[in-house]
Amino acid sequence: MPTQNEAVVQRWWEELWNRGNLAVADQIIAPSFTNHDPQTPQVPPGIDGCKALVSGYRTVFPDLRFEIEQQSAAGDTVVAHWRCRGTHQAELMGVAPTGKPMNIEGISIFRLENGKIGRQTVIWDALGLMQQIGAVTTIGRAAT
Repeated sequence: MPTQNEAVVQRWWEELWNRGNLAVADQIIAPSFTNHDPQTPQVPPGIDGCKALVSGYRTVFPDLRFEIEQQSAAGDTVVAHWRCRGTHQAELMGVAPTGKPMNIEGISIFRLENGKIGRQTVIWDALGLMQQIGAVTTIGRAAT
């Protein structure tokens, strides 16, 4: 049975990200929420920043779907190894929509405050995403 904190994080994935239900953010995100992601440093703090993050990615990938590969909790920290799939349907970082599918993975570390997500630190395969949508050339084999 998942801990209370794991249940909050499960809502983050399923209701907020997979279903795009932004109203859930008001229930599970702390007002002081911060997102630590080198790929999206411009996300403002707080609940509205979280909503903007989710809305932005769901606009680019309307069929966005996260699947949790592994998740564990200790105290006020929940760590999730995830896989994400979607189809590139809107501009992303200056790259016009390609209609190409993407399939990437990453790890998110959540810090909960009073039963709400106060911080997410995420490391994910941004290069793989850009390669899959054709924005970056795949590196070939080294000459031997």
